[in-house]
This record gives sequence, structure tokens and C-alpha cells, in this order.
Amino acid sequence: MRFDLTDLRLFLNVQETGSITAGARRSHMTLASASERIRGMEDTLGVPLLLREPRGVEPTPAGRTLAHHARVVLAQMDRMRGELDHYGHGLKGHVRVLCNTTALSEYLPPVLGAFLKDHPRVSVDLEERLSHEIADALRAGACDIGVLADSADLQGLRTVTFRHDPLALIVPPDHPLAGRQAVLLADVADQEFVGLVEGSALQEHIAHHARRGGRALSYRVRLRSFDAVCRMVGQGVGIAIVPRVAAARYGRAAGVRRVALADDWAVRDLVLCVRDALPAYAAELVEYALRDAPGLRRAASAAEIDASAPQREASESPRAMDARTTRASAQSRARTRTPTPRRPG
Repeated sequence: MRFDLTDLRLFLNVQETGSITAGARRSHMTLASASERIRGMEDTLGVPLLLREPRGVEPTPAGRTLAHHARVVLAQMDRMRGELDHYGHGLKGHVRVLCNTTALSEYLPPVLGAFLKDHPRVSVDLEERLSHEIADALRAGACDIGVLADSADLQGLRTVTFRHDPLALIVPPDHPLAGRQAVLLADVADQEFVGLVEGSALQEHIAHHARRGGRALSYRVRLRSFDAVCRMVGQGVGIAIVPRVAAARYGRAAGVRRVALADDWAVRDLVLCVRDALPAYAAELVEYALRDAPGLRRAASAAEIDASAPQREASESPRAMDARTTRASAQSRARTRTPTPRRPG
């Protein structure tokens, strides 16, 4: 049995995208070449690895086993490259990060900009997902780092608070709710909304909680950025639910009023999560991300994500997250509250 790293990476890309065409595109090869490689792997093993269906492909039991071992092998190769990078030049590391809407638009761009500027031989694959999907992907080994809402199921993951991220309602300045201090989603569910485009993780999160209350929100327009949403609300088109940080950033110029959203699910933190040992360059990205982590000393940040370790000096690196599991932290709201059913976000 002779599979090279290109074969393994291709197979993972096909499995994750559910399509040989999409997997080939992600692997930067032609469809014919990708199909030939997969047939070669199946011929070598003597068993089918994929079930080909009209709408895509699904891995067989043998395919799932191959995918598991492929992730282990490729992760070890990335770790080796990261460690050897300290001794030579020309090696390039790759970090796959999954995050929710707010992290993608508000928090990660400056973190990644600083990191990539300082690490010219490292690339980052950044993708928006729902929080529960990010947690599942981390547990499956499909990404290195996840930034997600703390309402997701974090079982088996090492976590640390990344940012406080409460949601807020924004309304036009002459709206009847403009003078309110706080409202519940149920109070405004019959209003006309402005939102992000379909498929946005935040919009899915809001829609989920509206459905739990037996309501379906009505959207007059869907846009691609929080800036555009705020400007549309400022023109009186409707109201919107956005992260408080986005309302603060764009709200003044747009002329909107901010009202606190009092639902429990709207008061949330973003957490940074990993599952396994990280290559050195990926651990450095975690360090950059935690520089502005709220409400925690640097030592606490390192200790939470590297759980069984004793309390450290503030200068210690979070790279020690490579070897341990998460302990329940009294400093983290997500670790101390009474368990509730997990929700996407």
C-alpha cells in the first residue's frame, strides 16, 4: 500500500466537501487527476472508499477509517514542519481556522493581519461556520483552531475565553423602542428586520431562537456586512440584531440607537478552542489571538487552555496547550453555570 501525502490530503478534501469536484478544486488539481488518484487508492486497497451518488459522495466504512488516519498523518507532518522551521528556511506551515460570523468580521482580521505579517511562511485557511459545526469539526480533527460561541457543546475540547460578544438590537433614532434600555426577542419578533445574507452563522443562530419561541422573523433586506446592516437600519428600513461591538463600531455613523437584548442566549462569550497538540506555528497564532483576551490574566489564559497545569507566571506561552485537557475554571462563566441544552451560534 503506497499512498503519498497528496493522496491523503485529496481524500480528506473530498470527504469534507462531499464532492470529488470540490475536493479536486480545494486540492488545486484537475477533476480527472483527482478521480484517477482516488480510483488508484481503491484499487490498491481492494475496497471502495466512496459511495458515488447523484448529489455527491459519501465515505464508506473503509473511507472513514482512511480519513481518520489521514488526519493523524497530515497533522503530524504539519507539526514536524513547524518544529523543523526553527532550523531552516523555506518550509511553509498551514493553519485551518473555523469561526463564527462575529469572529470573522470583527475580531480575527487584526489578529490574522499581525500574525501573517510576522510569519511570512505560514498561511491560514479561514472559514465561517455555525458554532456547533465548529465544535464537531474540532473533535473530528478537521481544523486546528476554532473560535465559537460558548453556548455550543465544548465536550472534549480545550478552551479559553477569546472575547465577550453580547448581541444587541439596533433601531432607527425615531423608533418607538429607541428609548428602551432592554428588550426580549419576543417583544420585537413581529417587526420588520434587516439581516445578513442567508447562510450567515449569526442569522442561523438568531433564527434558531426565534423558532424556539414559535416565531419566524420577517426580513426586508439581507446584506453582506454589519456596516451595511447598520446603515440600512439608520435609514429607517427596519431593525436588526448585531453583535454589540459591531453596533458600537458602525452605529454612530449610521445614526442608529442601541438597545440591549435581554435574552440569555444573547449574552455570550466567544471561546477559542483546540483539541490536539498544535504545530509550533499554530500555537503562535493562538498566542496572538489571546493578547487581548478579556477578563483573564495571561497566566489564566494559558492555564485554562492547558488545563491540568498549575498556575503560571504571566509570561508563559499558551503553547503548553499541546499536552493536556481542560479543567473547569471558576473564572469562566461557561464552566460554572448550570448546564443547559446546547444551541448553535
